[in-house]
Amino acid sequence: QVQLVESGGGLVQPGGSLRLSCVASGITVSVYSISWYRQVPGKQRESVATITKTGSTNYVDSVKGRFTVSRDNAKNTVYLQMNSLKPEDTAVYYCKGVNLWSIYWGQGTQVTVSS
Repeated sequence: QVQLVESGGGLVQPGGSLRLSCVASGITVSVYSISWYRQVPGKQRESVATITKTGSTNYVDSVKGRFTVSRDNAKNTVYLQMNSLKPEDTAVYYCKGVNLWSIYWGQGTQVTVSS
């Protein structure tokens, strides 16, 4: 059974940092493209950052220079380091794993940026 489990969300003040984790079981993250998405109520889910199986990364413009996606193959985990957080980063953050045959989603973790 495949599971992607996100953690690390919480309440943080503007300018603060959080690190989200996406721990995978049943798949090997190094052979998947793993993306972080976020969603606020009433809006479409937005792709924030991706790390491909080759290790290349890409980001939505609004988080470039602030967020970093990385992977630890030994822990089968993908991270999203979020710095200089803004209130508009508030959302539920999901990880998604994709290969040629399958798509898997985690259950999400809430990030709230507020003073």
